[in-house]
Order: sequence, then C-alpha cells, then structure tokens
Amino acid sequence: MQRKSDITLNVTLDENHTPEQMQWSAPDGGVKQQNMEAFFLSTWDKESQESARIDLWTKEMPVDQMQVFVHQTLVGIRESYLRATEDAQMAEAMQQFCDFFAAERNLKEVKKTN
Repeated sequence: MQRKSDITLNVTLDENHTPEQMQWSAPDGGVKQQNMEAFFLSTWDKESQESARIDLWTKEMPVDQMQVFVHQTLVGIRESYLRATEDAQMAEAMQQFCDFFAAERNLKEVKKTN
C-alpha cells in the first residue's frame, strides 16, 4: 500500500523578498515548525537529466555559520555519493576537498553556540 508523507518549508520574506524567517515541518519524523537559518534543496529531473536547486538563507545568517553549513553539506553529499555509487576513489577525492575546505576556513576552530 502506498503512503504519502509531507515535508513543508515555510519562508517569511521581507519587502525586498529576502528570507527573514524559515521553518520546516515533517510530521512523520516528529518535526513541527522547526526554525532554520538556511537550506539547500536539490531535485533530479529524469526526463531532462538536470538538477534543480533552491538555496535560501536568512539575512541574519552569519558568514562563519554559512561556511560550516556548506562544509557539512559537502560532507553529506560525499557520503550520499559513496552510498549510492560505491565509488570509493571519487569519494576519497571529495573527502580531500572537504578537508581542504575545512582547513582553509579554520572550521575546526568553530564553536557551537546555544
């Protein structure tokens, strides 16, 4: 039996159409109106063989947090790529870039704030 599950993204824009506040919900995962400062969404169109993306972040998102967010996203993409393709050689090359990115931006020094 097929089942449908919803994931909802809500974006509040200012007068210049810049995101001020963003929230997401995934009721099946226990997430309800969770605040977020940024998100990257990629989809794949089988027919056109192209990806489509939505990249949004609030105007209050600090650059240092964006650097951490991008780094963690790249690491996640590397992990997804390895799981999907089992291409360990390319996954290692991707990991080397992720390590380079972290070193160049001193991301090992970033502290979590509460």
